[in-house]
Amino acid sequence: MEIGNKIKQLRSKAGLTQEQLALKLGISPQSVSKWETAVTMPDITLLPALAGELGVTIDELFDLTIDQKLYRIEKRLDIEEEFTADVFSEYESFLKNQLEENADRTRILSLLAQLYHHRMEADAAKVREFAHEAIMRNPEKKECQWLLQKAEGASIWDWNAGNHTAVIDFYKKVIENDTVVPKTPLPYYEVMDNLIADHRTSEAKKYLEMYQTLPAHKPFLVPVYQAYIALAEYDEKKADSIMENALRDFADNSGFLFETAQYHARKCEYEMAIQYYESSWKAEENQKPRFTDALHGISTIYEILGQYQKAAETYDRIITCIKEEWGYNDGDAAVAEADREKRRLEKRIH
Repeated sequence: MEIGNKIKQLRSKAGLTQEQLALKLGISPQSVSKWETAVTMPDITLLPALAGELGVTIDELFDLTIDQKLYRIEKRLDIEEEFTADVFSEYESFLKNQLEENADRTRILSLLAQLYHHRMEADAAKVREFAHEAIMRNPEKKECQWLLQKAEGASIWDWNAGNHTAVIDFYKKVIENDTVVPKTPLPYYEVMDNLIADHRTSEAKKYLEMYQTLPAHKPFLVPVYQAYIALAEYDEKKADSIMENALRDFADNSGFLFETAQYHARKCEYEMAIQYYESSWKAEENQKPRFTDALHGISTIYEILGQYQKAAETYDRIITCIKEEWGYNDGDAAVAEADREKRRLEKRIH
C-alpha cells in the first residue's frame, strides 16, 4: 500500500480529520492532504510523531515486509549509538514474535543478541562515566572498581573471577556438536584464545592440531598460535623463533603481518608493532573497504607512549577510512565514536 493511502486509512481509523492530525503535528492541513494524494512525502523528522498519532510504528506506517524490517533493524544497530526505550521495546517484541514465526531462527537469535548487546554497550558507556567520577572522588569505592572491570574489560586479579572456564567449556561443546560441513574454524579460535589466556597449553595444542585439519583453516595462523602457546609456557625465545621463521613464508600476507604486529604489541615492542601494523594496512590497499583494526592498534600504542598528537592524527586516518571506504556519514555511530576518541586524545596534548 502506498504511504499516502496508508496515512489516510490510519487517520480515518484513528477518528481524525486532516485538520486535527495537522494540528497535532504542527503543520498545515494542506500538508496532510498532499501526503494522502501522493503529491509529497512526510518529512523524515515528522515520522516518529506521525506514527505515534496514528497508533503504529514507523515500520508499520511504511508497510514494510518482514525482511525489510529485519534489514532496517540491522542497519540501525550499525549506525545508531543508542535506541530510545520505545524503539528498543518495539524491536525486542518484534524479534521475539519472529522466533516463533520466522524460518531463519538463527538470524533472529543473532539479531536479538545484537539488540541486547547494543543496549549493553550504551549502558556500559554510562557505567564508565559515573564510575570514573565516583572513583576519582573516592578511590576506595570498591563496588565502582568492580563495575568498571565489567564495563571496561579491565583485568581481574582474582583467578576465581578471571579464569575462562565457562566460555572454554561452551566452545568445546560447540565443536563437539558441530555437524555443519565443512566445519567452521571460528569456535576453535575462541577455545584456543581462552585456553592460552589461562595458560592451559596442553589443551590448546590439542585444539590447534584439530584446527589444522579443517579445510577452512588459515595456514598463517598455525605458527601464530604456536608462538602464543610458547609464550604461555614462558619460552619467549622459542616464540620469537617461530614468528621469525613464519615471516619467510607469509611476508606478503596482510593477515600474518597484522598478527605479527599484535604479537610485538603484546610484548611491548611498540616500534616493531607499529611497523607491522603499517605493513598490514598497506598490504590491504587493493582490498577495500579495509577494517581499521591496524590503525586503532597504532593509535593505542602512540597513546601508551604519550604521543597524543600522533594518536589523534591516526584517528583522522580512521575517520577518512570509515567515510570514504565504508560510506558512513557525520552523525553515524562509527564516525561519532572515532571523532570522540580523537577529541579525547587532543585534550591530552600539552
